[in-house]
Amino acid sequence: MWLLIAFIAVPLIEIALFIQVGGMIGVWPTLAIVVLTALIGTALLRRQGFQEMNRFRAALAGTGDPSEPLLHGAMILFAGALLLTPGFFTDGLGFALLLPPVRAWLFTQIRRRIVVHDMSRPQPRPDIIEGEYEAIEPDGNDPSGWTRH
Repeated sequence: MWLLIAFIAVPLIEIALFIQVGGMIGVWPTLAIVVLTALIGTALLRRQGFQEMNRFRAALAGTGDPSEPLLHGAMILFAGALLLTPGFFTDGLGFALLLPPVRAWLFTQIRRRIVVHDMSRPQPRPDIIEGEYEAIEPDGNDPSGWTRH
């Protein structure tokens, strides 16, 4: 439900901001700002993306946890999509995601909601009943007729 609200609210917010900013500074400066933020965002995205890729590679090469640089990389990718979307609201969200403290805060919020299970030691599941079985070959005298071959 929240995704539907976002798909409706974000374009409405962007239209309202375009009207407000365009009314204050004019159409061409407004369009120039939108293009300029996309160019600046692309440059920042590229630089920070390479930094996170290097952190991810270092974590894989060593004994570090690759989940943080991987999630930071995903947030940077999402920030790039927001920055390439024309609008002031999406640009603000995209630039916020490019800030390392914002990404670190989001990472801690996401990490609190994720439960990691140790797969090296399988835990017993309550819905599995352990038992033994033995295959019994039919002797051909089945009175029910259900197992005739």
